[in-house]
Amino acid sequence: MFDNPHFDNHETVTFVCDAASGLQAIVVVHNTHCGPSLGGTRVWTYDSPAHALDDALRLSRGMTYKAAMADLPLGGGKSVVLMPPGGRKSAAMFEALGRAIERLSGSYIAAEDVGSTPDDMLAIRRHTRHVAGLAPEDGGVGAPSPTTADGCLIAVQATAAAIGRDLAGLHVAIQGLGAVGYDLASQLAAAGARLTVADLDAAAVARAVRELGAEAVGPDEILGVEADVLSPNALGGVLNERTIPALKVAAIAGGANNQLERPQDGEALRRRNILYAPDYVVNAGGVIKMCEEVYGWSEAKVRERVEGIADRLGEIFAQSAQTELPTNIVADRMAERRFKAPITPVMEDVE
Repeated sequence: MFDNPHFDNHETVTFVCDAASGLQAIVVVHNTHCGPSLGGTRVWTYDSPAHALDDALRLSRGMTYKAAMADLPLGGGKSVVLMPPGGRKSAAMFEALGRAIERLSGSYIAAEDVGSTPDDMLAIRRHTRHVAGLAPEDGGVGAPSPTTADGCLIAVQATAAAIGRDLAGLHVAIQGLGAVGYDLASQLAAAGARLTVADLDAAAVARAVRELGAEAVGPDEILGVEADVLSPNALGGVLNERTIPALKVAAIAGGANNQLERPQDGEALRRRNILYAPDYVVNAGGVIKMCEEVYGWSEAKVRERVEGIADRLGEIFAQSAQTELPTNIVADRMAERRFKAPITPVMEDVE
């Protein structure tokens, strides 16, 4: 555990097993300096339990940086539910997860992620109040993906402006047409952008071609498309020593987590003069939205924070140009100054 390359002084790593429901899960709390850790509940079929642990460690750390850069009273956490090939999740599994989360005494707040739904969050809530992302009829704010997509649009616009472009006529290559990716594509098309899209889901691609006038390419071609902006909105690790040399874009801004396979890949992008918008700044809209449910923030306050993504990116881009450091390193240092520094609680942010 402690020599795992993804271990970064994580506060708590909890392995959960419930024989009655078949639940096998890992709940990770990375940092609670600025507030309780919040992170989605990912339901996935992993190659091995070791890969599940790597995912939970990496994603929980990313949530800490995301919350810090968005200036939220939250830390970073994550839970992953390990599904066997062909396995099906059940309410009993999420109830068991809720019992495990309750034993963490409020240090972790569960939310939605890949493979989980508001109904799953409701099952967790039967055994703990430390959960967010419930459906509106159950007292929550619903899925965070629309707000994540709104933030991604703001980020693409800010990144385009940094390379001297606006959305009208901007050519964006979109990798991934899930809940966030398709919403982002729809908003970009409405703003007059030209789209090239790819996804493993052929139906989603066909829909984008039909409804948005997008051009389709294969999943293995999208990273080589010549465009203004590449927008990764699928899984992580797509920017690496194999793909970066083949990129034909001026900038990158997308909603996927952990887009850089390694930190040094940010320097590789800088050397190629490709402007990279750090992913955890771009996709912070969802966790900002959760503050409406967790802390009772108004919709106006949430919107203000989401719109602030543009200002944060502007500051990162300016510091990167001034220091000649890659944007991911600049963003990391800005985030670390917040979650590693002494903090005084802001009373309006707590119940």
